[in-house]
Amino acid sequence: MVKKIIVYSTNTCPYCDYVKDYLKEKNLEFENIDVSSDRQKAQEMMDKSGQMGVPVIDIDGKIIIGFDKEKINDALK
Repeated sequence: MVKKIIVYSTNTCPYCDYVKDYLKEKNLEFENIDVSSDRQKAQEMMDKSGQMGVPVIDIDGKIIIGFDKEKINDALK
């Protein structure tokens, strides 16, 4: 089953790059949203996660804050 994956990130965040590289290594499609250039999406991210920091990953509604491989893998199962 294909999961819907959204990565909320900025261009200056190394951990955001780690998340995106990790998902690419697993051949997973994801939507990348640059919250530094989209205030509405930044607010959406904060509403979902309660966080202002990036990365925030939304995998089928499960919110993961930061680059946490274990949580990402659990959410992908």
